[in-house]
Amino acid sequence: MRVLTILTYYHPHWTGLTAFARRIAEGLAARGHDITVLTTRHAADLPARETVRGVAVVRSTPLCFVSRGAIVPGLPLRAASLMGTHDLVHIHTPLAESWVVSALARATKRPLLMTHHGDLVMPSGFGNRFVQRSVTAMMSAAGRMADRMTTLSADYAASSDFLRPFAAKLLAISPPVEMPEPQPEAACAWRRALGLESARVIGFAGRFVEEKGFDFLLRALPALVDAEPRVHLVYAGEHHVVYERFYDKCKGLIDRFGDRITFVGLLRDAQRLANFYAMCDVFALPSRTDCFASVQVEAMLSGTPVVAADIPGAREVVTRTGMGRLARPSDPDDLAAALLEVLRERGRFVKPRSAIRAIYDPDRAIGEYEALLRSMLPRL
Repeated sequence: MRVLTILTYYHPHWTGLTAFARRIAEGLAARGHDITVLTTRHAADLPARETVRGVAVVRSTPLCFVSRGAIVPGLPLRAASLMGTHDLVHIHTPLAESWVVSALARATKRPLLMTHHGDLVMPSGFGNRFVQRSVTAMMSAAGRMADRMTTLSADYAASSDFLRPFAAKLLAISPPVEMPEPQPEAACAWRRALGLESARVIGFAGRFVEEKGFDFLLRALPALVDAEPRVHLVYAGEHHVVYERFYDKCKGLIDRFGDRITFVGLLRDAQRLANFYAMCDVFALPSRTDCFASVQVEAMLSGTPVVAADIPGAREVVTRTGMGRLARPSDPDDLAAALLEVLRERGRFVKPRSAIRAIYDPDRAIGEYEALLRSMLPRL
């Protein structure tokens, strides 16, 4: 198959959506398919064209960036030219250009698969709400034109107002999550270097944005410290997010508990990330909204149980694996109670790596995408 994949950000940009799209693209390429990715040239030093692990990457230069998105006038024209040499089109949303790309696919009679990574949820403010409504309307138009749609979680699909009208052509496929086995000695050495040998370490990884709910973890700290004085938070990720000033809103709490929080930055190396999870006693996911947080599976594959918010999408991994606890959403006190339970009875929640891999098998996920795309090819 010759598949044209279109999304806003691709390697070396680092988000869960990007990582998932890259694994699908590279997984299909490894199975002998011709995969081209059309994306944004989000940094000036990136080449306009290159091949990354068997995937041809084509980048269009953006006119400007609006919040977390990009305005790329040349992307539709580039998409139209590439469609002529491809059998199918696969888009990843949220994507501002989704509707025009879908219209082009229909005009060129190319089957279109739309993979939805989560409803667009922006912070408060008129400008952000305008962007949210506008992009959601464009994605709805794309969804109506798509031949098939996928999302990452059946639980999320059942609760999403955006996805509900497309139930007849929607399929939930768990994302292919890859994570090397952690290196226990390296994890212990890292923990020792941070001065956390005797601490009870709670990990968190992701963008420091409102939807990820790190503020709930900060508000849970007083109850956590009262019950367990050795508690310490370790945060992996970029905490100064340029398009959302949520860190500034939380700065009072961060300053108040500064001696209880360590920031280790964005971890791009997979082995380093596995060691990060392994040095944590428990991993927290207190999101306000989440389609599927692959960090949960990564933590579990590294031997670390998870406490997640009991919301659609975010709760699915803990529910299916049993490796952790769910906490009431937006409730710092219940989050603290769940984290303390896991810290005190950790052995009850830890599952073998093989048990997690049996549920979230990356080869199976890629195979399901391969089969779906193949089924969309025109019958000659």
